[in-house]
Amino acid sequence: MLDLPDGYYDIRRGTLVNVVTCLEMHAPPPPRGDPPGVRARLRRVERPSNAWYRALYHKVGDEYLWFSRLALDDAALRAILDDDRVEVYSLSLDGSDEGLVELDFREEGECELSYFALAAPSIGAGIGRWMMNRAIERAWSRPIRRFWVHTCTLDHPDAVRFYERSGFVPFKRQVEFAPDPRSVGLVPREAAPRVPLL
Repeated sequence: MLDLPDGYYDIRRGTLVNVVTCLEMHAPPPPRGDPPGVRARLRRVERPSNAWYRALYHKVGDEYLWFSRLALDDAALRAILDDDRVEVYSLSLDGSDEGLVELDFREEGECELSYFALAAPSIGAGIGRWMMNRAIERAWSRPIRRFWVHTCTLDHPDAVRFYERSGFVPFKRQVEFAPDPRSVGLVPREAAPRVPLL
């Protein structure tokens, strides 16, 4: 546990600091109706190629400086994507991959919503709620006791409230220190312009 006196602390250049919020549910939440007019499809992609996965990960995650899967070498990424307990889904809109849902059942009795995001042009039209309804259905179709997710201050500013509206409850907060993925070449330097690159 980090136990520092209150105050300001300088962070070394090239480092990102995130406040991470972990949320969970222990039973399926009351159903939330799908927004009207959503014309989308959630398509399971079994054992996706590294190239396809990384392209979609960039598409939905660069704005939020997602980096953890980009830092993996090919073999480490394959070990995850080839595991039958990890389910990868693409949100398809008009035949184009515009969203990512990844469910991780590797911990017995649990499902982690490892990744959940839409490409920026699709945000705000109710598609995220539609996609979350499908993720919740899929997670609780297995014999789990807990469905959980974590989000951070670099994610969409409404992320925590969105997860709470979907039935998740915050249970823990953490601080994450990591190299800025722009400074090490994992994402383009122009990504996430709202976050200064120091």
